[in-house]
Amino acid sequence: MAGMRQALVPVVAWSLATGAAVTLSWWGVHSVMAGTAYDPPRAVPLTAAGRTPPPTPPPLVPATRRPETFSPPPASAPPATRPAPPPSPSPPAGASASSPAPRPSVRLRSYEITGGRAVFSVTGTSASLVSATPEAGWQVQTWSQPEWVRVTFTRGTQESSVFYTWNGHAPTAQFDAR
Repeated sequence: MAGMRQALVPVVAWSLATGAAVTLSWWGVHSVMAGTAYDPPRAVPLTAAGRTPPPTPPPLVPATRRPETFSPPPASAPPATRPAPPPSPSPPAGASASSPAPRPSVRLRSYEITGGRAVFSVTGTSASLVSATPEAGWQVQTWSQPEWVRVTFTRGTQESSVFYTWNGHAPTAQFDAR
């Protein structure tokens, strides 16, 4: 009986410690994920050859990042949940007030290549992936760095890519198929 008790003590201690760790981990993940929202994926319209494409929709942006094209709300109508910002000081006499820098224009670029379709949001200084949709039977992989983004569609030994770079120059697209 004493031998059995000695064997059960570590098992019970391990079970309690594991249960506590799982509970603590679940609670941590749950509390972080509770306030997040995920946008459903949106389809990009396909156009038939020879037809004029429909107007370009606004860029799709993940719910966790505010797009560059939106302006902050005007100071005259602050949100009800935030206090009004303090008035900005007047420039000294004789000084001219400088206007804010213009925001870059954003354009969607869609590329249909062997294996799928990739859509990018492109400004004069950078590009970001909006969506990558593989065709049936194909896989998609994406990579992103501060100066480039790449989308590759693969099936067996077939591979095709769209590669955007903008390191010291305006964004340019390159295509590679093997």
